[in-house]
Amino acid sequence: MPRILIVEDNEEQRDALSRQLQQRGFAIVTAADGQQGLASAMNEKPDLVLMDLNMPGMDGWEATRQIKAAPETRDLDVIVLAEQTLAGDRERAFEAGCAHYNAKPVDFETLIEQIETLLKNKATTRVMEADAGTPELKVVGIVAITAR
Repeated sequence: MPRILIVEDNEEQRDALSRQLQQRGFAIVTAADGQQGLASAMNEKPDLVLMDLNMPGMDGWEATRQIKAAPETRDLDVIVLAEQTLAGDRERAFEAGCAHYNAKPVDFETLIEQIETLLKNKATTRVMEADAGTPELKVVGIVAITAR
């Protein structure tokens, strides 16, 4: 069961999103600010992060930058859930390392598509990396066997 970390300071939004994702079969870890989100990303090893940007203390911008900078979490996909969309925010989010940017209120079906695509891509990458470590078989000759 894929684990999703939701980093959101609004308790109602965090709980509502958690319930919706659990109903879709995801395991959920939550954090109320960027500092907790960063710690959870390091300790809980989620498969994906949903990140609010504007939070007290460490905001989502900084939490995302630190997640993407740390060797143990740099491959973790981050999807932004932004309350206020200002000019340039989308570009800043991608520069920080986010995979997708969604303005709130979030279209849940679009979010699910983004999550499933990222998880599928991650699974495909793992299979490809595993296959890359497998020695190749070479055909060195052909033997014909005939029955009499």
